[in-house]
Amino acid sequence: MEKSNFVDQIRIYCRSGHGGAGSKHFMRTKFNALAGPDGGDGGRGGHIILRGNKNLWTLLHLRYYKNVLAENGESGSGNNCTGRFGKDIVIEVPLGTIARDEETNKKEAEILEDGQEIIWIKGGRGGLGNANFATPTNQAPEHAQPGEPGSEGWKVLELKMLADVGLVGFPNAGKSTLLSVMTAAKPKIADYAFTTLVPQLGMVEYRDGKSFCMADLPGIIEGAAEGKGLGHRFLRHIERNAVLLFLIPADSPDHKKEFEILVDELEQFNPELLHKQFLIAISKSDLLDEELKAAIAKELPENIQQIFISSATHKGISELKDLLWKVLN
Repeated sequence: MEKSNFVDQIRIYCRSGHGGAGSKHFMRTKFNALAGPDGGDGGRGGHIILRGNKNLWTLLHLRYYKNVLAENGESGSGNNCTGRFGKDIVIEVPLGTIARDEETNKKEAEILEDGQEIIWIKGGRGGLGNANFATPTNQAPEHAQPGEPGSEGWKVLELKMLADVGLVGFPNAGKSTLLSVMTAAKPKIADYAFTTLVPQLGMVEYRDGKSFCMADLPGIIEGAAEGKGLGHRFLRHIERNAVLLFLIPADSPDHKKEFEILVDELEQFNPELLHKQFLIAISKSDLLDEELKAAIAKELPENIQQIFISSATHKGISELKDLLWKVLN
């Protein structure tokens, strides 16, 4: 795939800081050479923290940030002085980012709000100094704890785009053209399949200053759920869309079959996607007369709302905005 500014998956090596060791120290004063234990605790190792940033929309800034190593905590010292905590590392990520462990694939964190902070990998605790172990029967403990080690391993950050409406369709169905007509986005448009290689976002301006977000997703082909075409890499972005707008071109040889293939691929990838709100838009409908429209409408499921549009003539675009706003609200 060609190099792009859109990066939605990053693999990084992370290590949180080790905790500092507790101190084994005894106080000696001018008038008392055996004043008792005063060893301080070790400092906590640095955490690795994820923070949501609404101004980011890709993980591109982390592409060359392969090793994330937090600072170790300092050891404790005499006079009950606690060691300095290791400096935390804050990684800013776009909203919709999921953090996973590469080995287990377990989801460890998820960022959905601007400014949200999650301690992703905790630093090791500092060890206790010997002052903590003094008892009436053991007034001069020789024991202090070492600090706990931090955690380390290969991690994966994965972005699932947050959009109100996701455009779903075969390659070359007219999704990019529709996005360019309804929003200020300027996606690449050409007369060949897989023109769109990365998701594109655009804000649809509605009435009275209201707006909603629309995503043009790379085309789905039969077998996408098994990894064919662009496969899993972009199917996951559909999981975060509130409404799925299926775009089927008027010149399709079989409108019903095309819709069924798209729904089947979504079901194979994640059956929960079938619980989302579906809408069907027949694009390039300036090619159709009323009789053909009626025939196509008869083919498609009756329980899903349908609309005929044309991005070239802007026919039905206002009605589509109204319909999407109504469904979203």
